[in-house]
Amino acid sequence: MASLTRAGVEHVAYLARLGLTDEELTRLQGQLNHILEQYAKLAELDTDDIPPTAQTIELENILRDDVAGPSLPSEVVLGNAPERDGEFFVVPAILGGE
Repeated sequence: MASLTRAGVEHVAYLARLGLTDEELTRLQGQLNHILEQYAKLAELDTDDIPPTAQTIELENILRDDVAGPSLPSEVVLGNAPERDGEFFVVPAILGGE
């Protein structure tokens, strides 16, 4: 597997809009090349008998109870609203209509 050149790292940094110093570019080049080397080692493994996996551990939603708590009075919340209708914010329509 080809290694990442300094110019390649600079190009990626430019695309990501990262302003990196020379020292950071040098360090990043080494780190990215190390990652690519490790990936190359993994690519050598025989994975023909291993089924594709999207998640390696079981997922479980951890949700808390939806309990109403104290909140600010409507007048305080709507105090700086540019436009309101009773106790509601008025916002521009985004899906057509009026």
